[in-house]
Amino acid sequence: MTAHTTAHSTLPSPLQRVAIIMLSAAGDAVHALPVLNAIKRRDPDSYITWVMQPGPATLVRGHPAVDEIVLFDRARGWRAFLDVRRALATPHEIVVDLQVYLKAGIITAMANAPVKLGFDRARAYDLNWLFTNRQIAPHPMQHVQDQYLEFLAALGIGKDPVTWGLGPWDSERAAQKEFLAKFDRPIVPLVIGSSKPQKNWLPERWAAVADALSADFGLRPVLVGGRSPRELETERAILAQAREPVFSALGSGLRPLVGILDGAPLVVSLDTGPLHMAVALDRPVISLIGYGNPKRIGPYRKFHDLMIDAYGDPGEDYPVSMKNRSGHMPRITVKDVLDRAEIWKSRYARSKGRKS
Repeated sequence: MTAHTTAHSTLPSPLQRVAIIMLSAAGDAVHALPVLNAIKRRDPDSYITWVMQPGPATLVRGHPAVDEIVLFDRARGWRAFLDVRRALATPHEIVVDLQVYLKAGIITAMANAPVKLGFDRARAYDLNWLFTNRQIAPHPMQHVQDQYLEFLAALGIGKDPVTWGLGPWDSERAAQKEFLAKFDRPIVPLVIGSSKPQKNWLPERWAAVADALSADFGLRPVLVGGRSPRELETERAILAQAREPVFSALGSGLRPLVGILDGAPLVVSLDTGPLHMAVALDRPVISLIGYGNPKRIGPYRKFHDLMIDAYGDPGEDYPVSMKNRSGHMPRITVKDVLDRAEIWKSRYARSKGRKS
């Protein structure tokens, strides 16, 4: 194993073959895109391979900055590592490990590259620093997006402008238009579920919000997300309790979801991947955050006036951290959401609207 050093001028430039290690999930994939875009902006002839899990891979397949996707399928167990090792046998100049956990470290070690860049030791969990031979400079905890952008500084690449290029692709516009044509008014996607139950909100409050957004704001609520048992249970409760019509598009898939979010003048979301997709698409989003630290995982650089922060106590100036706080989501009331909808109506409704 080679000596571990902080990355500076020892890194290759221009880059030709780059492997990106970021396995999961949709939100992290969104945060990784500005890194790839910046590499391509400086080195347009570079070839970027991204190792990721099948779910988030569906979000970025077809992206102009992604030349190749290598799937890490957890369902295959130990064989998934063998699959990746074979795929990464092709020589690369550098591996950029954006993830700090053991699985990502093992994959980084397998890659055929002389330079393996990862987080500094203080932020590299699961002994991840053992699998890299270059580290980004130590830095206090900050927003996840900014942490990923630190890798660009280590590569000597400017981060600005921060762009995602999430789409919709030209080939997806017809399907987007067909979906939006179903509605007689602008839609408001409601992201009603996340992978962690501690991030979820009460179904009866979703139903009340859906009714008010329909009756008072002239929007058609559309339930979006996956089809996990929790999401389906929440869907059933909302549809049973809502008095106004509510449309469900659960299970649409990530690429169709891009079109849905892009076509909406407003999104309401829990702390989960579609929240960051909405920000990347410049869609005003009311974010309901109580479990994770909003300074680390909240909407990036925009729509903070629409964010509901139930993480902190009243008047608390909490630090940026990875500490989660259970039991805070019930603090968010229906009035909290509708108050943010009034802010949206006064500040964003005209300038951010998309024609349905």
